[in-house]
Amino acid sequence: MDCDRGLPGVPVKENDGANDDRLMREAVVEACRARDRDEVPVGAVVVLDGVVVGRGCNQPVHGVDPTAHAEIVALRAAARTVGNYRLTGAAIYVTVEPCLMCAGAIVHARIGRLVSGAHEPKTGAVRSTMHVLDDPSLNHRVEVVGGVLERECRELIRVFFAQRRPGAKTAIG
Repeated sequence: MDCDRGLPGVPVKENDGANDDRLMREAVVEACRARDRDEVPVGAVVVLDGVVVGRGCNQPVHGVDPTAHAEIVALRAAARTVGNYRLTGAAIYVTVEPCLMCAGAIVHARIGRLVSGAHEPKTGAVRSTMHVLDDPSLNHRVEVVGGVLERECRELIRVFFAQRRPGAKTAIG
């Protein structure tokens, strides 16, 4: 897995047909940062008007914060960058399908598009265990694209857990 692409804090412009793959690679960079800190390797970036405005990696252990999932960290960073908690028209790229908490935060932030990598069969709340973003009672709709760089994203998780739990099979891999 190539984890050396992207530079934290450097904007990435969208300018060709490979946007989803390239921007997911930015999320993979964040996932590698989490892995290197012994956190579950999940990364996210928020893109608004073609520029990455927020980055985040999983850090609940390091931050002693159960809400410090990659998506939440990236949404918080984007809100600070933009100066508004509503990120209308933004897209979020995340290496693993969001959980219920993160899906709720995506709705509250008014994200327009969610692009995810690996499905999460145990806690994925967007397509795997629930379809929370499709709930008709929500006052905001999010376009969902899944499976972008799925193999690479899934492999990061599989290897991480294989190294910690030899012989155990992960749900993702």
